[in-house]
Amino acid sequence: MKATMDDIELVEKIVICPDESKPNKRMFLSNIDLTLLAYQDSASFFDPPSSQMSFSEICNKLYGALRQMINVHYDFMAGRLVPSSEGDDRFEIDCNGAGIFVATAKTDKKLSEFGEMSVTNAKLKKLVGFLYEEDDEEIDLKDRPLTSLQLTQFGCGSLALASHYNHCTLDGVAISDFEKNLAALTRGADFTVIPNSDRTFLKARSPLKINHPHYEYSKTTNNNHVFTSRSTSGIKIITKPRSMAENRVHVLHLSPQQVSIFKKKISNTSKKISSFQVVAVRVWRARSIAMKMPEEEISTMLFPVEVRKWIVAEVKEKGVFAGNALVPGFARATVKELKEEEEDYLIRKVQEGIERIDEEYVRSGIDWLEENRGVPCSENSFSLVAWWKLGLEDQEFAWGRVKCATPLELKPGLVMMLPGTEGEGGGLNICLDLPEDQLQEFCRIMLQE
Repeated sequence: MKATMDDIELVEKIVICPDESKPNKRMFLSNIDLTLLAYQDSASFFDPPSSQMSFSEICNKLYGALRQMINVHYDFMAGRLVPSSEGDDRFEIDCNGAGIFVATAKTDKKLSEFGEMSVTNAKLKKLVGFLYEEDDEEIDLKDRPLTSLQLTQFGCGSLALASHYNHCTLDGVAISDFEKNLAALTRGADFTVIPNSDRTFLKARSPLKINHPHYEYSKTTNNNHVFTSRSTSGIKIITKPRSMAENRVHVLHLSPQQVSIFKKKISNTSKKISSFQVVAVRVWRARSIAMKMPEEEISTMLFPVEVRKWIVAEVKEKGVFAGNALVPGFARATVKELKEEEEDYLIRKVQEGIERIDEEYVRSGIDWLEENRGVPCSENSFSLVAWWKLGLEDQEFAWGRVKCATPLELKPGLVMMLPGTEGEGGGLNICLDLPEDQLQEFCRIMLQE
């Protein structure tokens, strides 16, 4: 039976399973993975196919490629999250071949009727509408797919491939590799990246050696935060997109010229300054002040730092690491400092947040998480993610090249840096969730020269 949701008609729902399951195979999840037991939604958009490929043909190419993926290298993506068989109050993945859920849908509406596709907006969340069940919150973890996809064809012929996956499986870099492989297989090519999903080399040390205070983590969590508790005791993993009624997602565009002006203001530093660092400092200051945080409060900004260069030696002979290898770097300062100190001082805080992370620091953090069962810092903090660095627009599928890739939800405590469109002249789009009065102050401070 066909179903309709907001003028989008369901064509079919299927479950893609591997040809053979692997009984009793469990995959260890690292403490880094276990700080990320949250579902993420994103979408890749395509122009109408230049060939005369029918929607049915496109769907079959997607199904076939997914089946190859889970048959060969990504069997864990078709598994389910379960409590560890060792009974140590943690999760692992049961590679039971339960499958990847796929929905295909059509709408008479044009893609342009869904709003700006380069930034998060409420209309685009309809593109994962068939990946959720009415009683989704009641579904047991062992029955919840770790990976789900929805392929939608618009009235203009454009396509959207939306994904809903649990972040504990892959980080943004590994997702990019996953999509490169998926794209190649739809074209009839071979895997372009050979993944290695083994995370056992990221186990905590024995005895534990915690050599740093690790301000990037918290011992307690709030379920409304972007992250969730890593313990199996009383966990609630939020899967449905939250209502947009709380605060509307806002977008502040920064042109390349504005970013260049910001950079030129930073003079008293001997180190090279990146666009990310300059914009990050402005976001940190503007958000903390706009939210009227007390001057004595410490404001913490988190940002993902790539640590594959320290772990690659452990896995390179068996493939490219497919897991979570982005750990939170941090910069922290009192609101008084954010108000009064020069940007040079704050830039140095961000640079220190990157520089302090080496292999020993990562290992110490894993041990800290083992002892404290914590999550990335959730007190007076936010996470700034540079989405444009993931390279998700580089993939060429059988039906065309990705023209744009966009997160479909902005969770509380998250600020996204997305690439500006050609029509905007490039630059950056800062996406954040603030009340209207705070947003006005945020924009004023951000744009000060």
